[in-house]
This record gives sequence, C-alpha cells and structure tokens, in this order.
Amino acid sequence: MKKLFELNPTLDRAALAQRFAETGRVQIRNVLTDETAREVLHVLTKGTPWGMATGAGDETRQSFRMEEARTPEGQQKINAAAMQAQENSARGEYGFRFAHYPILTALQEGWDPGSPHEVLLGHLNAPEFLGLAREITGIADLVKADGQATLYAPNHYLGRHIDSHVAEGWEVAYVLNFAPEDWHPDWGGYLMFLDDEGDVIEGVRPRFNALNLFKVPQSHLVSYVPPFAPVGRIAVTGWLRSQ
Repeated sequence: MKKLFELNPTLDRAALAQRFAETGRVQIRNVLTDETAREVLHVLTKGTPWGMATGAGDETRQSFRMEEARTPEGQQKINAAAMQAQENSARGEYGFRFAHYPILTALQEGWDPGSPHEVLLGHLNAPEFLGLAREITGIADLVKADGQATLYAPNHYLGRHIDSHVAEGWEVAYVLNFAPEDWHPDWGGYLMFLDDEGDVIEGVRPRFNALNLFKVPQSHLVSYVPPFAPVGRIAVTGWLRSQ
C-alpha cells in the first residue's frame, strides 16, 4: 500500500530553524519523500472537487462548492463575487479569487468520509509534522493544523493582507506546494512578503514539494496568475494553531 505522507529524513532542521528565527519565514525544499510528494500531487490533481473561493474584504468571503459552480446559477454567483473582489482590488483594498477545496470544512460536515483529503489532513495534525513545525519555528504550543487545497489558475490571485487572527490561535501560516517543477516566473503565483512601504522584501517561487512557513501577522500576497499561465499552481494551505 502506498504511503500518502512521509517527511524527508535528511532535512537540516537546525539550519531551517535558524533561518526562521532570523526572518520569521522559511521555505523547506523537498520536505516530503519524493514518492509521497507525488502521491499527494496525484490526490490533488485527480481527486479534488474544486470549488471557488472569493473575497472582497474580510467580511465578504465566499466559498462555492464544485456542485454549485457547475450550475448556471452558481456561475452567475461566482462571476458576481469575482467582480466584487476585482473592484475591491482596483481600489487598493483586499480581494482574492482562487479555486479551492476546504478540507477541514469537508471533514466537519461529512462531505466525503474517509477520503484521501481527510487522511492528508490527519497527517498534517500528526506528531511528526507538528513536531517538525515546532522545531523549526520554536513555537512549542502549536497543537493543530487546519487546511484547504488551493489551485491558482489564470486570473487568480490573493491580495495583500496580514492574517491578523491571532486571537483565534493562528500562529504560523503554511503553504505546502506541489506546483510543476518548471514553474516559470512569468506565470505568477509567487508568495511575496512586503515591508511597511509596500516594497517586496522577499518573493518565493512555487516549487514542487516545498513547504513555506511564516509567522503571522505578516504582510504578504500571492501574485496574479496571468491568462497565459498553465493550470497547476496547486498547494495545501492553512494555519498552524495554538488553539
């Protein structure tokens, strides 16, 4: 039986922890064994019922399931929500649009009991993964991970924000990337960190089998994916939490 998730045993955890301590963020390349990274990619590409996430400010987040997105009425709602997000972004306010499958919500609401996505979320909450996160971040009270599968296709983006939900136990954001190994800079989808003046102080290419960890709150965005980019900027994202 194939394993779905296994950490790379050769990671230099001390060096990664030092990098995180210096900047509050780190990219861990080849975080999983190659075999299990490709198994996760297979699950995400072949078995994910992608819906859509949109937002025009924190108060107007919307999530559409695949079943709704495939109906004419659902498409109208998504187009209206995406336009609202675009208008927000045009004013320099927070907006986003990307395909997603909310794994934690699906688990809580029983969408697909026993699915590989649920198994994957279980691995993200297992002692091995949480132990790695605690060791690298130095935050001993990380107790659980939420998660969603995300797909940034052409015209998708995540506007600048800081993830300020510290009162809800958000400590560290994570992005577990499974983008194509030849992802080109012109295709966008970069995780970018900004200073107080809006200058980019670090930009991270979406790499296959790479885990980004960063302390929140911290100003960041996912850059716009242009119309000519291929479909494939896939990841599992969420927050590592203290409650």
